[in-house]
Amino acid sequence: MMKSAEIRDAFLNYFASQQHTVVASSSLVPGNDPTLLFTNAGMVQFKDLFLGAEKRDYVRAASSQRCVRAGGKHNDLENVGYTARHHTFFEMLGNFSFGDYFKRDAINFAWKFLTEVLELPKERLWVTVHISDDEAADIWINEIGVDPARLSRLDEDNFWQMGDTGPCGPCTEIFWDHGEDIPGGPPGSEDDDLDRYIEIWNLVFMQFERDASGKMTPLPKPSIDTGMGLERIAAVMQGVHNNYDIDLFQHLIKAAAKVIGVADLQENSLKVVADHIRSCAFLVVDGVKPSNEGRGYVLRRIIRRALRHGHNLGASGSFFYKLVASLGEVMGEAYPELLSMQVEITDTLKKEEEQFARTLDKGMGVLEAALEEVSGDVLPGELIFQLYDTFGFPTDLTNDVAREKGYSLDMKGYEKCMEEQRNRARSASQFGIDYTDSIRVDGRTEFCGYSSLENSATVVAIYAAGEEVESANEDSEVVVILDSTPFYAESGGQVGDSGYLQTDSAKIEISDCRKSGDHHMHIGRVLSGQVKTGETVTAVVDATVRGATALNHSATHLLHKALQDLLGDHVQQKGSLVDSQRLRFDFSHNEAVTAEQIRELEHTVNREILRNTQVNTEVMSMDDAVEKGAMALFGEKYGDEVRVLSMGGDFSVELCGGTHAARTGDIGLLKISGESSVAAGVRRIEAVTGDNALTLVDELQDSITDVANIVRAARHNVGRQGSSGSRRESSPAERYRRLKEQAGQCLRY
Repeated sequence: MMKSAEIRDAFLNYFASQQHTVVASSSLVPGNDPTLLFTNAGMVQFKDLFLGAEKRDYVRAASSQRCVRAGGKHNDLENVGYTARHHTFFEMLGNFSFGDYFKRDAINFAWKFLTEVLELPKERLWVTVHISDDEAADIWINEIGVDPARLSRLDEDNFWQMGDTGPCGPCTEIFWDHGEDIPGGPPGSEDDDLDRYIEIWNLVFMQFERDASGKMTPLPKPSIDTGMGLERIAAVMQGVHNNYDIDLFQHLIKAAAKVIGVADLQENSLKVVADHIRSCAFLVVDGVKPSNEGRGYVLRRIIRRALRHGHNLGASGSFFYKLVASLGEVMGEAYPELLSMQVEITDTLKKEEEQFARTLDKGMGVLEAALEEVSGDVLPGELIFQLYDTFGFPTDLTNDVAREKGYSLDMKGYEKCMEEQRNRARSASQFGIDYTDSIRVDGRTEFCGYSSLENSATVVAIYAAGEEVESANEDSEVVVILDSTPFYAESGGQVGDSGYLQTDSAKIEISDCRKSGDHHMHIGRVLSGQVKTGETVTAVVDATVRGATALNHSATHLLHKALQDLLGDHVQQKGSLVDSQRLRFDFSHNEAVTAEQIRELEHTVNREILRNTQVNTEVMSMDDAVEKGAMALFGEKYGDEVRVLSMGGDFSVELCGGTHAARTGDIGLLKISGESSVAAGVRRIEAVTGDNALTLVDELQDSITDVANIVRAARHNVGRQGSSGSRRESSPAERYRRLKEQAGQCLRY
């Protein structure tokens, strides 16, 4: 029997022998497609290559891409556990050609891999082509030798498109015949929705460009995109009909049964738990944390669904997090990050599990009581909404329970309740004008702010009151687009620059600068005169504000590296805010940073500041940056060339497009002003630098002096036991208690 890991290796090795570059799986969080919640196919990381917006040093590639379909348009979550082949997480084996080979080679590669490498019997493979694709049909029948009786011509099922417009083309699919003892007919027949014939590989021929009118023009360099589910081909190779019977899932199902205490390995809920541990672990690996919005909310839903199914099986106490080690046993060799991040994955799942335990018990109690009183077989929308809104009980869990007991859900009623809640939220909010999506200007704004804080530019467009205008008068709130600018536009956590624009007859105060596509939006108010499109302006950045902001940004890089060195490699940036007054840094970590650790962080950063090393920036290829050890921001999209910032020699090396100090010594001093929790598994550190850090130190010293005067003690004795000045080591809790007592005395005086 060929194991799943052996099939993955065989696929990648075969295509490597056919001059394909083996490319590592990309993150489950797409870096190049904001329309996608998660990476759901092998081609996602190559999308810009197919569109011609990116170039790489290879024209053939092969990968085993981790994918999640559990939210947005592609959502298999509610089917997991009820079918043989639905998963929230799966691996997609794929080979790709970017304008290199086309149909003949793609078909030959696929056929040889299946029949020669995997040695599948040809008579059990069935092929489909698009009804218009005579070329593919001819290759299959006359060159490959497929029996015409085992080839179907289909319409919609065999045509692929990236969107309503853009690359598209016919595809050919390869099916496996599971045998006469399984009901179902071949593709295209009346009963082809049954399980006898299962699609195992899809080969997409990108050969047309579709425009808005529907017209399709042949592409000058047609390409290939293929996808074969590892779990499906593993089921074929291991002689089983259900994906959950393959070696990988059986290992996880047995582990789940052991930790829960279940004897029957055929329980559907065990399949759900085994599936969900994969998606949850890999989402945490790729930086997603449980939360109440976006990807984090989907992760939370998957975790909670797994817990509900464990609860169904009689699980007592926490159990889900215990499966992380078992997952590492079967997938850690292919994905070593599962092993290196095992502690963080385990901690994240355990904390979410403990947090949800009370919600699950309470929600299940309310739901089961309500089911006893429901007349009919439809659960009212008001109840579904109450469970979600009051008890935090996810709708898909309500659906799971109701489905098992023969009830359907009144989703229209639920949506009505949700819409009423949204309307209440909207009426309580006020929004200013957002120009981001309304800017429609050709070209791009050239940024020259790294080398200069002032330059001459031309006004390309002006927006006021939500509309594009030709001119704007005194006191008008405006957005000005220039052909070039020294103003840094808000990005990577650094706020936009402020300053002013000056013409011969007008002056515009700029309070912020943001991006809209390739343009910089200079947001401000006309102080005097009238500004017109086509005019020449002098753009001047506020040097004092820019300089203070740069110090804080550079300090953020040093703090990031110090956090990783102190707490571990699991620390990843989750957000930041850098302006002229302070810095804020959010990072992945499951515990509060202690007072001792904060002190050590300050010492580490300030040592680098005292070394006063030069801050170096270099533009290089992404490959060179990776080789140099540069850290990349999670979720950011980078081009072929990147800007690499090095501080303290190689102490901190990161990809960054922001503005920075010339030398680390310019920062002067870093002082951490606060540490707190932002979300589950995400901590926040706030700090100040330079003059603001000195001001904070002065304030702290003044506070100590005030306390010392009130309690009539020497300043160095405040917070210590004994009146003689002798120092006795004590715990942070004891020191806190004494300081609290002294603060109380201050209030009494």
